[in-house]
Amino acid sequence: MSLPLYLLAMAVFAMGTSEFMLAGLVPDIAADLDVTVGTAGTLTSAFAIGMVVGAPLMAGLARNWPGRSGLLGFVLMFLAAHVVGAATSSFPVLFATRVVAALANAGFLAVALTTAATLVSADKKGRALAVLLSGTTVATIAGVPGGSVLGTLFGWRATFWAVAVFCLPAAIGILKGIPARRGQQDAADGPALRSELAQLRSPRLLLVMLLGALVNAATFASFTFLKPVVTDTAGLGELWISVVLMLFGVGSFAGVTVAGRLSDQRPGLVIAAGGPLLLVGWPVLAALADEPVALLTLVFVQGGLSFALGSTLITRVLYEAAGAPTMAGSYATAAFNVGAAVGPLVAATTLSTPVGNLGPLWASGLLVAVALLIAFPLRTVIAAGRRTEVLR
Repeated sequence: MSLPLYLLAMAVFAMGTSEFMLAGLVPDIAADLDVTVGTAGTLTSAFAIGMVVGAPLMAGLARNWPGRSGLLGFVLMFLAAHVVGAATSSFPVLFATRVVAALANAGFLAVALTTAATLVSADKKGRALAVLLSGTTVATIAGVPGGSVLGTLFGWRATFWAVAVFCLPAAIGILKGIPARRGQQDAADGPALRSELAQLRSPRLLLVMLLGALVNAATFASFTFLKPVVTDTAGLGELWISVVLMLFGVGSFAGVTVAGRLSDQRPGLVIAAGGPLLLVGWPVLAALADEPVALLTLVFVQGGLSFALGSTLITRVLYEAAGAPTMAGSYATAAFNVGAAVGPLVAATTLSTPVGNLGPLWASGLLVAVALLIAFPLRTVIAAGRRTEVLR
């Protein structure tokens, strides 16, 4: 894997910290801005909605831009949104900054995914995606727990300021490490935008996008509302939230790493083995959440399974969208973040039910069950693996 790919992952780290950090900050934001916890939880959905809308929109706009300039512009836009978010005392303004930050993140990730695919051979897209997503998983290991500690000690605004500061070395890395390619020339040599958008009529592409969205919805449904499970259900102290988030991150890093080795050649194996385990894991976690040791263990396991399965499905999106070289990354980004938008909204509706704080965990299990019910009769299509790429 090339150095520019790891520099892109560094920027993804800063953005991933922002995307996931609300898991430890939602109650504090709610109290500070005088809104309910459920309402504050919609900040995660706001970010995800911005990512869904922004991925194809920004990728379409940036396909004719010089690649390095586009990536740098998105990082600086992301930085500015966090400065405004850290300074505001208005929930609607904070909500708006999350959307703007998401648009920037979407544009960056869509271009970065497409760029990453060009930095490796055609049969190693899964490994390239694993490197990029390692930035996200390292964010859950170090950035998000660190942000949670900052939020606990100095208030949630400190975490927003920290993300803004982390954008600076990411921007320098892009300037120094990413070649100044001419995006306009690359787009002119490839298919027309209309032809790339027409790829969305492919049933195979839509299938893997749907499955990726469902699995990611399950991940975000629980991840967004982990704090009440840790402090209320398990009875652990505030600082244990960071430990739980870190364990989830370590598990997700392990899952992405393993899946990156398998998702190019044997995606069916990852889905067949990981899917049922992930399905069983969520209700087991709900049943044992009041036992701290079980909670800590299962959070690690579910993090690994969630990202192994999710990253494999997102890799399949890149393969199925091979006919859309400048837009494939936006399709993968949109699929990932449709789930991130839907998951917390579904989970929020369960908080007022008799299961209370455990509702999001049960919702995650239901979402994975839906994904597997759809995937099972079509498993041979999903498991096509490298053959799809070869036949193109």
